[in-house]
Amino acid sequence: MRRQNRRIAGMMVLFLIILAAIVCILFLWPSGPERLVDDFYAYESEAEFGKSWDLLSAEMKLRFPDRADYVQNRAHVFLQHMDVETFQYEVGRSKKVKDWSMGKGGKVHKKAYRVPVTQVFESQYGIFTIEQDCYVVKEKGEWRLFWDYRFE
Repeated sequence: MRRQNRRIAGMMVLFLIILAAIVCILFLWPSGPERLVDDFYAYESEAEFGKSWDLLSAEMKLRFPDRADYVQNRAHVFLQHMDVETFQYEVGRSKKVKDWSMGKGGKVHKKAYRVPVTQVFESQYGIFTIEQDCYVVKEKGEWRLFWDYRFE
């Protein structure tokens, strides 16, 4: 009888460990949209602007059609003009958004994910923070990034 009770207790402990691991994976592991945004800003913080441009959506690339111009402009604004060598960033939790478009007259995406990002820069002008929502959708099976241009 004691042997059977130990076996049942051991199985329950194993079950609880597996359940805890599944919960951690589901709630603590970043989602696909969050991973994409993290990759994007990791590239940006390392001045790998060409790699970050590759993660933009096709619609965003219409705004920045020339990869080399994007790279040069981002490098100029952040590295040269503001004298920033690197920056820190934090990616927030994604939230599903229905019927989202990048701007007036833009393509409506039935499902997008809003992912907040906070960037902290140390520059010749002091420390400053930029908070920006990024939007992520699947394009041809791949996650791609948007910025919000609905002010136009």
